Amino acid sequence: MHDHRKLGRELGLFGSDPLIGAGLPYWLPDGAVVRHTLEEYIREEERRAGYRHVYSPVLGKRELYEISGHWSHYRDDMFPPMELGGEQVVLRPSLCPHHALIYRSRDHSYRELPLRMAELGGMYRAELSGVLGGLTRVRGIHLNDAHIFCTLEQAAGEAAAALAMIGRAYAAMGIRAARYRLSLPGPGGKYVEAPEMWQRAAALLTEVLDSSGVDYEAAPGEAAFYGPKIDVQVADGAGREATLSTVQIDFHQPERFGLRYLGPDGARHRPVMVHRSIVGSVERAVAHLIEEHGGAFPAWLAPVQLVVLPISDDEWDRAADFVRQASGLGLRAELAGPERGSLGARIRSARLVPYQAVIGAREAAAGQVALRLRDGRRLDARPGTEVLAALAALVAARSTALWPE
Repeated sequence: MHDHRKLGRELGLFGSDPLIGAGLPYWLPDGAVVRHTLEEYIREEERRAGYRHVYSPVLGKRELYEISGHWSHYRDDMFPPMELGGEQVVLRPSLCPHHALIYRSRDHSYRELPLRMAELGGMYRAELSGVLGGLTRVRGIHLNDAHIFCTLEQAAGEAAAALAMIGRAYAAMGIRAARYRLSLPGPGGKYVEAPEMWQRAAALLTEVLDSSGVDYEAAPGEAAFYGPKIDVQVADGAGREATLSTVQIDFHQPERFGLRYLGPDGARHRPVMVHRSIVGSVERAVAHLIEEHGGAFPAWLAPVQLVVLPISDDEWDRAADFVRQASGLGLRAELAGPERGSLGARIRSARLVPYQAVIGAREAAAGQVALRLRDGRRLDARPGTEVLAALAALVAARSTALWPE
């Protein structure tokens, strides 16, 4: 069983310091590569799916969260307000109120809908110190968030498309869902009181789950305060579950913020707000990737994708040139020369790197490399350009395969 906290330190991915504070990890260069690569992947997928990206501030006036309902229903999980110029401002616990205001900043026609707004943004939650751990429970969260403003007739289709995007992302990351959960309200007063709104949203999400063909179960008491949601659960090696991805249908905040669009009849109508997060927070996503793969990430996510190993100093120049060629193709490559020890020691040191290119006197003379794959396969020596083209294609495709079949 892999523990991402232990592996994260050993592999130099992230760390923490008491002077920064509990639940506020920092990212080391190799960890930042994994995070950045994952962020770029999801942004690219969102652009292809018609999302437009925005930025919004991590602070907001207390009044903003009073309107959204966070202040009355979620205050215990928020940081205390700060006095600023006679006003109270707070660190945001979620992005949706900001996105509602961005939508409200101008008029919209039904022809623009669905309007898909995405942001990979920071938010902060006052988690108790007893529940903090590594990257899975933190106080500073960077969420792959999006909000789709659409008509009632479009809501189920948009939620279904988000669920399908989650499935594609999991396949690319080499992970799988432990189960799907329809999170519904339960006993207690943490939910907004609007029975008809809850019933409509739950019915739409049930329709989405039924049509998707995935097995799911209802989970009373796990809904957001403003609406039900689909939670995609992942499990660690000990079977402990956590929510990674979500899809929600929200009638509450469009009403609270007075959101409108101009319909084909010339009248103003209320949009529906679909919340969705494909990979959840990058902190929790990377934690799960570390534990799922034990640090042996899919090649497209690996901090170092290719290590080049000259057998002796005589091949050093050829190896350095091969690294430059690989870098020119966008591959993350490094040279591990004889100064780092014997060939066997260097191979063992790079055991988590997807590809090892060995260059001896014969390979250097012929412009070839002998490629070793992380899974133990050794390929016959072949032209370096051929090897680099194959690796670049696999990485570009975000494939979990190490070599074309």
